[in-house]
Amino acid sequence: MITTHHRFIPLLALAAAPVHAAESSPAMAEGIGQMLFGLGIVLALLLGSLWLIKRLSTPRGAAAGLKVLGAVPVGPRERVVLVEIGGQVLVLGVTAASVRTLHTLPADAIQTESGAGGAHPLGDFQAWLKRSMERRNDAN
Repeated sequence: MITTHHRFIPLLALAAAPVHAAESSPAMAEGIGQMLFGLGIVLALLLGSLWLIKRLSTPRGAAAGLKVLGAVPVGPRERVVLVEIGGQVLVLGVTAASVRTLHTLPADAIQTESGAGGAHPLGDFQAWLKRSMERRNDAN
């Protein structure tokens, strides 16, 4: 037979549970505060690293004036690349083993030939290259 005293023991344990949770609440708040502080430090280090990578990756010196305008693959590892540097546009043949200058143009020559129809300032590079090669073949 269960006495009245044994019946109230689980009820007393349930009544004491909120008191125990209230006592651990400051420790829990301190733990959450430490976790948020650590998260803030990690995020600050991440943002600082990203800023440093961006700052160090910007071209300096002669490479700062170099701008790749377009590229067209002409083979599995070969490309024709249009590069602007110092007011000149270089048409380069790029392979796995070498880079060769195919042609040199003034920078304004390409922009006047492109026309006003395209969204890209140079127009369609592939069409321009095809026209240039046809003119070169006609001249020879």
